[in-house]
Amino acid sequence: MKVLSARAPLHPAPEPLVSVSDITEIELLILKRMREFTIGEHSSLFHGSGFDFTGLRDWQAGDRFESIDWPQSSLTNFSPLVVREFEQPSTSSVVIVADASLSTRCGMNGVPIASVVARAVATIGMSAVFFQDSIGLITFEDRFERLSGIRPRIGKNQVIQCIDAYTSAALDGPAAPHAASELRHADTLSGTIGGFMRKTSMVAVVSDFLFDNAADVVRELAQLNSVHDVFIALVDASFAFEMPQVSAGWVEAFDVETGRTRVMSRGDVRRAAGRVREWQEKVTRLARATDLDVVPLTIDQTQFDIALMEFVVERRLRKK
Repeated sequence: MKVLSARAPLHPAPEPLVSVSDITEIELLILKRMREFTIGEHSSLFHGSGFDFTGLRDWQAGDRFESIDWPQSSLTNFSPLVVREFEQPSTSSVVIVADASLSTRCGMNGVPIASVVARAVATIGMSAVFFQDSIGLITFEDRFERLSGIRPRIGKNQVIQCIDAYTSAALDGPAAPHAASELRHADTLSGTIGGFMRKTSMVAVVSDFLFDNAADVVRELAQLNSVHDVFIALVDASFAFEMPQVSAGWVEAFDVETGRTRVMSRGDVRRAAGRVREWQEKVTRLARATDLDVVPLTIDQTQFDIALMEFVVERRLRKK
């Protein structure tokens, strides 16, 4: 019999998919790989006359005290404090569209697909921080019936907030203090995502694309690419389907997203990872045929971070 402690929360918050130490490691890697642009031997990456005031928001842990708007804070009796936000005119906006469907909870050896997606959010986000770009997040569930977003803002704290929001969405945890708000649906997926962004943005779609309407989604993203700079970060999910050897001749499989069950032969189970790779290769060919760039993401963290970071940085420098 299991006994619950009276002090133990019935619905504990999910463990972060990416820790603060992981974010620091990614930040140091970016600074190391980009040191030639930061040691003063090249012209500045950033241009413009200064920073424009963009609005007010509630104070968050890590905000500089110099940014606090004391007169506005007095109107709220200093609870919460209110800070001023500024934006450099030359900076860009980066929006990550991250897969939080139930399939991302699947994995192997304690590593879910969602952890790869979350690390991609951290890597792309910290690359945006390097360029002083604003970073925003959109999470989606199966069939894109529900999309939630966090408006783009600048800073490392914003990246951490996006990771926390994704973790909550992917693992179905309780809402974070600054949880994402639900997006209004347009007639098309491209219209729904495009309506969230206030200016032309770099849009990174991070997903395993293991859903039935993957071809339709790719076509919608190609349509969005006519206005924004869209690319796909395709999570290699085959590792989650490397099933152990089974002695049974037939295995009953359960689809976590549709709730359907299916009886599979031992051979089908053994070939599951290969079929996932074939599906994702098909998605890659379709995406590239519609002029969408695809970055493959593996569970090898070192290779993963460097490949994705260098792709994002090169793409950002190209837009200068």
